[in-house]
Parts: sequence; structure tokens; C-alpha cells
Amino acid sequence: MNCWKQLSAYTFLVKFSLYSTRGAHWYGRYLKEGKMEDNYLDSARKQFEYYKILGEKTFAQLNNNDLFWQFNEQSNSIAIIVNHLYGNMKSRWSDFLTTDGEKEWRNRDEEFEPIIKTKIELIEKWETGWGCVFEALNSINKTNFKTEILIRNQSHSIVEAVNRQLMHYAYHIGQIVYIGRMIKGSDWKSLSIPKGKSRDFNRKKFTKGKHKGHFTDDIR
Repeated sequence: MNCWKQLSAYTFLVKFSLYSTRGAHWYGRYLKEGKMEDNYLDSARKQFEYYKILGEKTFAQLNNNDLFWQFNEQSNSIAIIVNHLYGNMKSRWSDFLTTDGEKEWRNRDEEFEPIIKTKIELIEKWETGWGCVFEALNSINKTNFKTEILIRNQSHSIVEAVNRQLMHYAYHIGQIVYIGRMIKGSDWKSLSIPKGKSRDFNRKKFTKGKHKGHFTDDIR
């Protein structure tokens, strides 16, 4: 029973359909109604929103100079990472369903140069990049969910393309958070479950009983 509890909803549905005629019928209906696509897109959107919030909560703890601090000449500042994310997001998500995700006009090497000079410019690029992400996600529906997505002329499904970017942004926003924590030291305010508070957090969650929602709802 414990093993079954650990299965994702998707894996459970597939396994159920394999071992049950009734399950196969129900799984086929689930796919036909587009619920699988809707659930996936809703989950992906919430994950992207969560990582955006982590970045913004980091910015809020830092002064202007902190955003341009580099550990050494080979390291990226938060501003450089944001500039890279902006370039990537504009390229990958503009005309997401119809053009290659690596646009001809993109200059990736330049993204790792100190292009951003002010916090205002940083926030503008941050918001513009994320705007491209969410606009593209909102354009996906059950009628175009099977569209082939190309990135550098390599074929991706919608799920593969979205997951690729989700993991990429989590990687870089993790860097942003880590740099922020290095700069703030003991003054850093935790963005998730505070150190030493895991038991309290778990107790609060379990006292709710079985409930729905996204796992990030209580730590945003």
C-alpha cells in the first residue's frame, strides 16, 4: 500500500489501465476529456510561479549593490543570472508553439556580460521574461497539446519542452537564492521551512487531515 501511495497520479493511472479493463476505459476517458493536460499545465504553472516568488523574495532582502556582487571574476552576479534568464525566456517562449525556441536574434554569450546596470532594469527584465513564460503557458490547451516543439531543431513534446525550462529556471534561481544567503549571512530570512522548524511545519500540515492544494501553498 505504501508503494502505491508514493506513485504519482500519472503513474497510478497508467498502471491502473494496464491491469483493469475498467481502468483502461476510465484512463482513456480521462485523456479524452483533457484532464491530464489541464492538471499538468496547472501544476507546471504553479511551479513556475513558486520559483518566481523565490527570486523576488531574495531581491527584497538585498540592497542595490548586492545584486551586482560577484564572488570572483569567474562567478555570475545575481544581475547577470537575471539577464541570462531574460534572454532564455524571451527566446524559448516567444511564439512558443510555432517557432524554434532558439531564436536567430538571441545572443546567448552576451547574456553573461554585465549588461544590467540598475535594479530598475533588473526588475523590468525579470518581469518581461516571466511575462513571456506565462503568456505561452496560457496559450497551451488540449487542442494544441500534441504540438511538436523545436529547440535548436531538436524535437520536444509540450511536456518535454516545459519540463526542460522548469528545471533550467529552478537551477538558476537556486543560484540566486544561494548568493543572497551568502551575502546576508545570519540576517538571511528563510524562504521555505526555517531551520529547526520542520517538526512544527509537519505538525501543522498533518493536523489538517487529508486535503487538496499545492505543496508550495504554505511556503510561498
